[in-house]
Amino acid sequence: MRIAILGYGNIGRAAEQAIYAAPDMELAGIYHHNDPLDDLHADAVLLCTPTREVECFARQVLQKGICTVDSFDIHSSICSLRQSLMPVAQANKAVSVISAGWDPGSDSMVRALLMALAPEGVTYTNFGPGRSMGHTVAAKAIHGVKDALSMTIPMGKGVHRREVYVVLDEGADAAEVEARLKADPYFANDDTRMIVMDSLESLCTVCHGVHMVRDGKSSGVGNQHLEFCMTINNPALTAQMMLSAARAAVRLQQKQQYGAYTLIEIPPVALLPGDEEQLICQLV
Repeated sequence: MRIAILGYGNIGRAAEQAIYAAPDMELAGIYHHNDPLDDLHADAVLLCTPTREVECFARQVLQKGICTVDSFDIHSSICSLRQSLMPVAQANKAVSVISAGWDPGSDSMVRALLMALAPEGVTYTNFGPGRSMGHTVAAKAIHGVKDALSMTIPMGKGVHRREVYVVLDEGADAAEVEARLKADPYFANDDTRMIVMDSLESLCTVCHGVHMVRDGKSSGVGNQHLEFCMTINNPALTAQMMLSAARAAVRLQQKQQYGAYTLIEIPPVALLPGDEEQLICQLV
């Protein structure tokens, strides 16, 4: 499979290394945000762009009949994005896998599995502590911000605090910047605290993690306690999940199952390299 990368930040660079390591893939090119896509020839494109640019780029690529994968991470807008890209993918006989990072993405698959195991209950997803790439990009885009880093602090029971460290543009008013930050959809639903810094050099990190807990009932029996936990390098895991989703996208396209999908709609075996029948025999 020939895989191209659009966007060459932290995720794009990690995706390049993941492609080199994949036994069934080769790099079809690296494109920056402003590059023309006229010469784009690939089976799938990893959209390693800021979330708010995903839909525009996805439409451009899908119209060429090329599959796309993104890590769109505004949870409240995922269904709208899926509905928007569905007819574009179908009309051009392509597949778009959306929100295919780790959350949303791999965590979404875990949440679905936990719910299947304990249908009655509640799941708490606790992120961090660690750096949120999507929130960091959103904070950097706020008018008056020169640089930013957003840390996610778990408070328990799925509640989080956002600690946003910012370097202000010269002359920017801190109170006005903080108001704009807290009004952004990325931050509006969480306890958000802005800390003004002279430099962010000492805070640089790409570490993150998640601890997921579901308490509920199986077959009418209570006291089922299920947990999932991981500590990760954020861009590396995001890129790896996106690449696995690209494999699945191409396979779905080959089966003429065109459209826009989230990861919970895709058979897990389609994410893996190798013969699907052999994988089933090996893993089941």
